[in-house]
Amino acid sequence: MKTAELVNFPARAAAEFPEGGKRALIYVVYDRRGDVEAYIPYALSRLRAHCDHVLVVVNGLLTDAGRQTLEPVADEILVRENRGFDITGYKEGLEHLADRLAEWDEVVLANDTWFGPIGDFAPLFERMDKRPLHFWGMTDHPRVEPNPFTGDSYLAYHLQSYWMAVRRDMFVSEEWTRYWRDLPSLDSYSDAVAKHEAVFTERFVDFGFVAEVAFPSLTDKIENNAVLYAQQLIEAGCPTLKRRPFFQWPPFMDRLSVIGRWTLEAAERRGYPMELIYQDLARNVEPQTLNADAAMLEVLAEEDDGTYDATRPLRTLAVAHIYYPEMTDEIMDRIDTLPGAYDLVITTPEEERARSIREHLSRRTARGSVEVRVLPSNNGRDQAAFLIGCRDELLDGGYDLVVKVHSKKTPQDSDNVGRHFKLQQFENLLFSSGYTANLVALFQRESGLGMAFPPVVHIGHPTLGHGWWANKPGFLELMAKMGVRVPVDEGTPLAPYGSMFFARPEALRRLVEQPWDYDQFGGVEAYVDGGLAHILERVPAYVAGEAGYHTRTVTSPDYMAVSYTALDYNFDQISVTLPPASTMEQIEFLRRAGEFEWGTFRDFLKMYARLHRPQQEDRLLTAYDRSVVWRRRVRRMLRPLRRR
Repeated sequence: MKTAELVNFPARAAAEFPEGGKRALIYVVYDRRGDVEAYIPYALSRLRAHCDHVLVVVNGLLTDAGRQTLEPVADEILVRENRGFDITGYKEGLEHLADRLAEWDEVVLANDTWFGPIGDFAPLFERMDKRPLHFWGMTDHPRVEPNPFTGDSYLAYHLQSYWMAVRRDMFVSEEWTRYWRDLPSLDSYSDAVAKHEAVFTERFVDFGFVAEVAFPSLTDKIENNAVLYAQQLIEAGCPTLKRRPFFQWPPFMDRLSVIGRWTLEAAERRGYPMELIYQDLARNVEPQTLNADAAMLEVLAEEDDGTYDATRPLRTLAVAHIYYPEMTDEIMDRIDTLPGAYDLVITTPEEERARSIREHLSRRTARGSVEVRVLPSNNGRDQAAFLIGCRDELLDGGYDLVVKVHSKKTPQDSDNVGRHFKLQQFENLLFSSGYTANLVALFQRESGLGMAFPPVVHIGHPTLGHGWWANKPGFLELMAKMGVRVPVDEGTPLAPYGSMFFARPEALRRLVEQPWDYDQFGGVEAYVDGGLAHILERVPAYVAGEAGYHTRTVTSPDYMAVSYTALDYNFDQISVTLPPASTMEQIEFLRRAGEFEWGTFRDFLKMYARLHRPQQEDRLLTAYDRSVVWRRRVRRMLRPLRRR
């Protein structure tokens, strides 16, 4: 769609990109760590075939490692203060090239908010080079009325600013110079959209410049196509995939039926190296959000589906902390579903237990080295046994994969609850020989897969919505100490509840390298929420993410049938009491209402105030509290009279 068709201004003469012409790229990067994610040099190296000069503008910090990553794919690197978002980065990049700008026939302004090329850039440039125009964008956004940022007027139709290509006649014009000279301060995301992105296209079309979009909106609805129709854009040949669909609020994506997994599959079909996507997202998106947006749950067949490659076995270590020796055979039956050879380390806190365990093992055939280690303490139970008792093997054993299990009984719960939790762990990790081979095959196929564990347990446990319990303060303190900067889940964190998982040792290295000791974990009394063992249960996916490894949850079809039907019914019962709206709108309603607490009159008064009188909440509660005090005083005064 030509933007010029939307207005009644005479267009200036426009030309095709000249044969043998020269193109410059100004590419803006922002990373809160000062690093450069691997998808960026991949994109820049592919753009090099179409751009004669590459200037990378870094907003904020740039580490030495980040600079080393950029130098092979950039002609110049400009590091600037992180202000004004990518737009002001473009402006300073243009100023940096001002004396040389006329050397190029086209300048591309792009930022790091997309993965690509999905496929190849060549068809895009070949097509757009032949178009007589002054500027073009990758995707567009329809006109919105009223303007969602101001509440009045309209948000103009515009080319989206993450990719804008401008030809010489426009960027040497007086209008261009004035626009960037007079660009207002951009102090927020809404400023960046309302004061630049939604202004730029209309402004220059009004000046008579001709604009086009490479991949126009796919529907007539007012929607952000680059985010909500990413899969369809890929299938239409668009070489850029926005990162936003994979960190957008999942209920919003659910409401609009945006299936991130299908988008990723479309990118994979066009040959994009998926480990670059997962590595970036694992480091920069809340794990539970990514798990939902990208549908990272794998339902694995219970029989061998042929994906496991026996010619490329992973050197595997099975680690089992066995406190209850009578469970040894049960645990070993599960571990023996592993394909091929594996080494085994069993930890236990007492020699008497070790003798019983060795007796059980003597009746079995080993498939690798076997060691039973007697630990000096059972403090921290399986957590300390793994991090301290097996530290040497995890750091220096040369293993590709570690499987962590333990003799789980959950004696504090009822028999049914404890039995379910144990089976939820074992059957979603080590269901059968075929199932386990399919799970190991995930690690064979995905070099960046760091961890796999069962979905959050919810049957018999009030985990959903409360998975942090009292552990978040200690968790945040530990993350800061270890230098883990993966964004933290607001609600229930993505974690191996039950502490059983498959993992690459390298994904957990930062955690294992910490100088843990048994005294830190305390005794039985410390094995509670807020204690170190329970904090550590919520850590692994974040540590793996910081190292660039993504996490998947895994389940069997049999367990999914049980889990989903329970979850479906329970969620339905909760929704019955809510307004008849989309799930997203119900959640927003509940968030505005705040916590229900225990349903006292004061609790409901507080909720009413939040929903209907937010400015008067404190005043209403204060008045109610005073009335309660007066009622109590009056009752005390009347009590003697009643006795008469």
